[in-house]
Amino acid sequence: MKITEGYMPYLGYQTYYRIVGECRDKRKPLLLLHGGPGSTHNYFEVLDVLADTGRSIISYDQLGCGNSYVEGHPELWCQKTWDNELIELRKHLGLDEVHLLGQSWGGMLAIEYLCDYHPKGVASVILSSTLPSASLWAREQHRMIRLLSEEDQEAIAEAERTGHFDSPGYLAANSRFMERHCDSLFGDVPECLSRPKRTGKEAYLYGWGPNEYNPTGSLGNWEYTDKLDRISCPALIISGTDDLCTPLIAKTMYDRIPDARWELFEGCRHMCFVDDTEKYIRLLAEWLDQTEKNGCV
Repeated sequence: MKITEGYMPYLGYQTYYRIVGECRDKRKPLLLLHGGPGSTHNYFEVLDVLADTGRSIISYDQLGCGNSYVEGHPELWCQKTWDNELIELRKHLGLDEVHLLGQSWGGMLAIEYLCDYHPKGVASVILSSTLPSASLWAREQHRMIRLLSEEDQEAIAEAERTGHFDSPGYLAANSRFMERHCDSLFGDVPECLSRPKRTGKEAYLYGWGPNEYNPTGSLGNWEYTDKLDRISCPALIISGTDDLCTPLIAKTMYDRIPDARWELFEGCRHMCFVDDTEKYIRLLAEWLDQTEKNGCV
C-alpha cells in the first residue's frame, strides 16, 4: 500500500501525519484521532488494511507526542490547541469530505469538534471507547476499582489521599487495573504496539491527569452529555464489555446522539481494534460504505 508521510507547520512546531492508500470510486477518507492525550497514532496502524477497501486512512500525532513531540509547555495542553490542530489539518490536507474516528480522548476531540464547531463535510463519526463526560468517566473508573483486591484498592486510595502517584504499591495496582480494562502489551502483539514511541506524558498529565480516574488537568471539567444532540451526522459507538468505556458510558452517548448505532464487543477492553481486529475492520468497512450509500453528506 502507498504510504505518504509529512508534517504540517502548527504553532511554530510540526504536526506529523501519515496517509495510507488512496480514495477510489468517490470513497471518502477516514481520519483517525488517537487517544491520550499523548498516546500517538501508532496503534492505529492495525487499521492500515482498511485502505484495501479503496479509501485512504489518515492518522497523525497530535502536538505533544510521537513525531509531533513537544514538552516544557504545559500551557499548550488544552482543548483549543487540539481543536485548532484538527481544523488546520483538514485544511492542510484538503479533507473537504471525511469520516472521523476518535478513540478515547480522540473521541472527546471528535465530540467537541462536532458540537462546538459544526464542521461541514463530515460523513460520519465513529466514537470508539470514548466518553461524553469527565465526571461520569471518573465515577465509573472508581466503581471498577472496587472490583480489585482490597490491597490494590487501598494502594490507589492512599495515592489519591496523598497525591503521591509514584509508590510501588500504587504503580502495581494501577498497572493491574489498566491490564484488566485497557491493554496488556506483552507477548505476541503487532509491531506498531511494541515499537518504541515518544509518549506525551506532559500532555497527558496537564491535559487529563495522573491516571484514568483522576481528571485533574485542563479537561477535568469536560462535560458534553447535554450537547450530544448537536451531532447531526451518523454516529457509530464502539465499546468493549471490559472497557474503561463501560456500557453505562457508551449507552449515555447512544441515548443522546440522534442518529446513533452502538456495537458492544464481547471480551474486549479499551482498544477493541486490537483485541478483535478482524471484527472491528469488518464493522468499519460496512459502516463507511453504508453511510456513503445513504448519502449522508
